Amino acid sequence: MDKAPYQEKLRVLIIGAGPAGLTAALEGVRRGYSVTVLEASDQSGGLAKTVFHDGYGFDIGGHRFFTKFPQVEQWWHEVLRDDFITVRRQSRIYYRGRFFDYPLRPLNALAGLGPGMSLRLAGSYLWARLHPRRPETTFEDWVSNRFGRLLFSIFFKSYTEKVWGIPCNELSADWAAQRIKSLSLSKAVLNAIRPQRGSITTLIEEFQYPRRGPGMLWERVVQLVEDAGGRVLLQSPVQHLVALPGHGFRVTAMVDGKTQELFADAVISTMPLPDLVAMLEPAPPADVRAAAERLTFRDFLSVLLVLKTTALFPDNWIYIHDPSIRASRVQNYGNWSAAMVPQPGTSGIGVEYHCQQGDQLWTKTDDQLIALATEELSRLRLAEPAQVQRGWVIREPYAYPRYTDDYQQHVKTIARHLASIPRLQTVGRAGMHRYNNQDHSMLTAMLAIDNLSGARHDLWAVNADDEYHEIKISKPRH
Repeated sequence: MDKAPYQEKLRVLIIGAGPAGLTAALEGVRRGYSVTVLEASDQSGGLAKTVFHDGYGFDIGGHRFFTKFPQVEQWWHEVLRDDFITVRRQSRIYYRGRFFDYPLRPLNALAGLGPGMSLRLAGSYLWARLHPRRPETTFEDWVSNRFGRLLFSIFFKSYTEKVWGIPCNELSADWAAQRIKSLSLSKAVLNAIRPQRGSITTLIEEFQYPRRGPGMLWERVVQLVEDAGGRVLLQSPVQHLVALPGHGFRVTAMVDGKTQELFADAVISTMPLPDLVAMLEPAPPADVRAAAERLTFRDFLSVLLVLKTTALFPDNWIYIHDPSIRASRVQNYGNWSAAMVPQPGTSGIGVEYHCQQGDQLWTKTDDQLIALATEELSRLRLAEPAQVQRGWVIREPYAYPRYTDDYQQHVKTIARHLASIPRLQTVGRAGMHRYNNQDHSMLTAMLAIDNLSGARHDLWAVNADDEYHEIKISKPRH
C-alpha cells in the first residue's frame, strides 16, 4: 500500500504559478506550511505575467487592479508597497469605421450611429421590454432582453463571437450575467441627459497598476515565498496525481528535466479541470471523465509591436467589434504605465487575437502574425506600417474557459467528485472553469488555505454574487 513519508509540517503542493497558485503559496508559507509550487511554463504569473522584449513591457491581456475585497487590496499593497500607480481608464469600441466610447455612453453612441439608426434602436429596445425572450438561457437572449435585438447585433454579437468562436445562441447567459449584469440602458440614457441624485451604476474610471506591469507583483511574491522556505519550480509540469489510500497524495512531475515523485498532505490545483481529471488516480467515474471532455477553452495570442511614434491613441485599449478585422483588442502599454516603454518617442502595442490551438491563426508563423497585426493597425487608422519597428508573438492556451450552454452541469459533475477527495481543492480561472478576474482567483486561493486550517469555505461561491466585478455604486449626493 502506498504511504507518504511522515513529515511534521503540513505539506502543500500547488499546481500552477499564476495569481491563484502564488497567492496560495504565500498564504501557505505564512501559516508555516511546507509549500511547493509546480509550474509547467518558464515564467511565473500565469496570464498576469509581464513579458519583456528589448526592455519593453507587455501585459498579456491587460490586468487592471481593482477589487471589492478589502483583504485582496491590502494583500496587493503589502507585497508591492509604493510600486502601484493610479491609471485613468480610457477605452473605446471600433465599429464600422467609427470609434465609440466604452462603457457605452448613449448620446455618444446615438450621435455616431445617426438619427435614423437611433430611432430604430429605441424601437428595438421598447419591443424587447414589452416582449422579452423566454426562457432566457443564452447570451443572445440575455442581451436582447435588456438592450434590444438591434443593439445586441451592433455592439455585442460580432465581438462576442470573435472572442468565443461560437454563436451567441450557444453561449450561456451566465457570461452576460457575470460581465454586464447591472448595466441598464434606460438608466444610462436618463443619466446622460439628466444626472440623477440617487445611486448610479457605472464602470470604474480609474484603477491601480504595478509600475512595471502585473508580473512585477508576482515576481515579488515568488521571492517572498522562497525567502520563507517555499519552493517555486518552473518548467515542472505535473504528469500524475495519485490520491493515496487514507490521506495524502503522490505527485509525479518533471523537475529539472527528470521525472520525480513528490508527496503532499494537500493539493491546490489551478490547472484546467479537464487536465486535472485526466491525470487523477484512481481514475474518476465515467460520467466525470465525460463531463471533463465536454469543457472547452478559447485560446489567445498577442502580437507585441514596437512603434517609432507616440502619436497613436489615448486609450489604454480599444475593442475591435468590426467583423472584417480579425483582431479583437488593441492595447497601448505606455498608457498603462510609462515605465513599460524604455525609449522616448516610441510605443509598445499589443494586438490581440482569440483563436484555437491548431487553427489558421494559431499556426501562422510569427512573421505572418506580425504582418497581419501591422496591416490591421493600418486599416483601423491607428498606426502606419512604416512606424512598426519590430515585433514578437505570445501564444496562451487555455486562456478563457468557455461558457457553453451546458458547461454548468459538467462543472457540477466534476466538482462533486473532487469534493470527495480530502484536501484536494481547485482554485483560479482554469481550475474552476470560471472567468474569474485576478482578485476573484486570489480570493479563492486565500479561502482554500483557510480551509486547510479547518474553515469550511465554499470556493464556488466566490464571484457568484449579484454585483458585476467592475461596477461601483456611487454615493448619493446631498
